[in-house]
Amino acid sequence: MSCSFFVILLAQFFSALGDNALMFAAIALLKEHHAPDWQIPVLQQCFVLAFIFLAPFVGALSDALPKGSVMLLSNTVKIFGCSAMLLGVQPLLAYGLVGIGAALYSPAKYGILTEFLPKNRLVWANSWMEGLTVAAIILGAILGGFLVSLEPEETSMVLWLGSRIEAVSSSSFAIIAILLAYFLAAIFNLFIPKLPIERTFSSHHVSRLVLDFTLSLLRLWKDPLGQVSLAVTSLFWGVSTTLRLIILVWAALNLGMDLEEATRLTALVAVGLALGSILAAKQVPLERAEKVLPLGILMGLLVITMIWVETAWVARCLLVLVGALAGIFIIPMNALLQYRGHQLMGSGHSIAVQNFNENISILAMLGVYALMLRANLTSNTIIFVFGLLIALAMLWISKNHRNDPV
Repeated sequence: MSCSFFVILLAQFFSALGDNALMFAAIALLKEHHAPDWQIPVLQQCFVLAFIFLAPFVGALSDALPKGSVMLLSNTVKIFGCSAMLLGVQPLLAYGLVGIGAALYSPAKYGILTEFLPKNRLVWANSWMEGLTVAAIILGAILGGFLVSLEPEETSMVLWLGSRIEAVSSSSFAIIAILLAYFLAAIFNLFIPKLPIERTFSSHHVSRLVLDFTLSLLRLWKDPLGQVSLAVTSLFWGVSTTLRLIILVWAALNLGMDLEEATRLTALVAVGLALGSILAAKQVPLERAEKVLPLGILMGLLVITMIWVETAWVARCLLVLVGALAGIFIIPMNALLQYRGHQLMGSGHSIAVQNFNENISILAMLGVYALMLRANLTSNTIIFVFGLLIALAMLWISKNHRNDPV
């Protein structure tokens, strides 16, 4: 592993750590304000809206500038959003601003891999990138859950106000710690080497950029390999993002856990995802990426079995297994999508198309979840619906996909 690639991984780790820990801090902030339960999935929707509306522009920006510079810019935006939340801006709005930074970041962090490495190293690089991202998800959940569980008198951080010392609330303490993670990410961004610009702006007119993005979107959906990888990754991230929030409710009702314990439980899915990523990197070359599709069906069926779990140790084992299956099939699909996108339109454009589709899926799934909560459906009913959706969708994709050489 080169020093430059190591710097890219560290920058991604601290940026993702901040994103994931901040979500739990924002949830705690909503609870402090006695916000209704349906605002929790809406919080995540505010984050992903930027990925959808900025998709025509962030890919072009990522390809037209050095990707390290784009990553630095995006982390700066995240710092502003996190600071806004600390200063009292409504959590939904502040987290939405962090989402803008994340939307800028994503095409650059994945696009730089295709510029930095040859085709035969993409699955390997993705496993490292996803592995560090998963580690950030795990630590972000643990860190966020721990910090927001602290009582005001337990926080060691204090703010000096004149000649007085005033204890910081647990949510504010968490946000201050998260700001440090974003600052670390920005520092590592400064040391990412500048690679040759992949593709200049086709136009500075908004209409032209939207048209260019639309053509890229259609090109990737019409390509057989791009189509299957785009469908799988969009479905996966839509369901998994929603499932992460569902687990918080399920753990409280079925297992009697508080928020801190439930956040640690969500981290176990990420542990499994890391294990699956390692296995995929060793056993699934890019040329055989499509062979892992049936594992998605099994993952959906395993999600349904959560309904009957009532003991913590069984829940932990099951969530690690679900995560492992997810890692084995999503990492090769992600690498395949990057490879085809890089061939067809440039890495930044293709990642923007990927983000657009994945976040449309996330927005839709979170919307369905919010409606289910408003309809007072039980967590077991919601889990059954989402597990069945994964299994049936993956079955349909497996049966209807045409195998083409990579």
